[in-house]
Amino acid sequence: MKIKKLKFTATQVLVIGFFLLIMLGTFLLSLPIASRGGEWGGFVDSLFTATSATCVTGLIAFDTFSHWTIFGQLVIITLIQIGGIGFMTIISMIAVILKKKINLHERLILMQSAGSMQVSGVVTLIRKVVIGTVIFEGLGAIAFATRFVPKMGWKLGIYNSVFHSISAFCNAGFDLMGRYQPFSSFTDYTGDVVVNFTIMLLIIMGGIGFFVWTDLIKKRLKFSKLELHTKLVIVTTASLLIVGTALCYAFEYNHSLAHLTGWKKLMGAAFMSVTARTAGFNTVNLSQLSDSGSIINDILMFVGGSPGSTAGGIKTTTLAVLILSVIASVRNNPDINVFKKRIESRTVRQATAIATIYFCGFLAATCTICAIESLSIKEVAFEVCSAIGTVGLTMGITQSLTDISKVILALLMFAGRIGGLTFVLGFAQRREIVPVERPYEKILVG
Repeated sequence: MKIKKLKFTATQVLVIGFFLLIMLGTFLLSLPIASRGGEWGGFVDSLFTATSATCVTGLIAFDTFSHWTIFGQLVIITLIQIGGIGFMTIISMIAVILKKKINLHERLILMQSAGSMQVSGVVTLIRKVVIGTVIFEGLGAIAFATRFVPKMGWKLGIYNSVFHSISAFCNAGFDLMGRYQPFSSFTDYTGDVVVNFTIMLLIIMGGIGFFVWTDLIKKRLKFSKLELHTKLVIVTTASLLIVGTALCYAFEYNHSLAHLTGWKKLMGAAFMSVTARTAGFNTVNLSQLSDSGSIINDILMFVGGSPGSTAGGIKTTTLAVLILSVIASVRNNPDINVFKKRIESRTVRQATAIATIYFCGFLAATCTICAIESLSIKEVAFEVCSAIGTVGLTMGITQSLTDISKVILALLMFAGRIGGLTFVLGFAQRREIVPVERPYEKILVG
């Protein structure tokens, strides 16, 4: 009897790969050597932490410094690094070092993992991703060291600098500031210009996408010559950062930013706007957010970063396509044109599908968790947006959640990291599409 060989699609390989990485991380974090208590860890909490690290989110059941040993912290930062740049990137680099030939199917997987738009040159792109990651994280670690080494000494200062540089660039949000106060994040560095701007720059560089880096370097920063994708990412990212900062400043002036003075208020608002784009660090107490500020943060978390990056969310280009689609509809224009280029109708359908899947996931999880927990919808919605956007910000409710709620959030983090559409396609059966054109019939909408 002949056994049929299983053939997984590129999407299924990514879903299975991330799942297996999370399971490995769960096992390692369950070991007695991983926690300061020296006992076997609970499965749900270990799973939650491993998922949060692999999916570069930052939601935590335990304070990273207070609960985990050096071994546990190293497992977490390794999961962050692999999850941030993609496990397929790591595998491909090992294959290149071992001089193993990468076939077409593997290149397709790499293309999807790295956010490339074509198969040719994908291995070269992966090399650039690894080199760029090392450079940015190295520069970030050096900048952090100027602040951490004088305060912590050389050994701890360098360790903390490297840890936080990786966490910031990968948009993870894990920190070791629990050595001063558990779950405090960077609230002790609210007015520190070096720490604030280093984190913000690392988050932005990690969140714009690997393809954008390459295009910017290749076209020598000349905007007119950039690919349409790069132009949309830059314009949308800049718009979100500027508008987000202005709104956070206005709404939080007398709330979470009330204790700050002068330019520190503006820096706090800018940090809030940047970190809500899937990073998860905070320099102010988020439980003091106003209702308006909470909604703005929810929207920023829902959008997230850009395709092919370390960030999550529906992505900046998805938002841009949806807005352009609305503008075209209002103008009764059959085509969506931007920067003298036309966007395919297939891209619009994908953008609509992605936004719908994320929104449905958000509604379902929010309703379910509200039914389970005795918490306000403001707190739950914030937590759910943080999970599905792989952000990591919280109003302080993560530790008090039941196991069922943590599992729901873990699923959202998993789906958010690999992409909502990718997550659904990973479980969908491939079937042949019959080339039949059905007759049109009008319906009323709006």
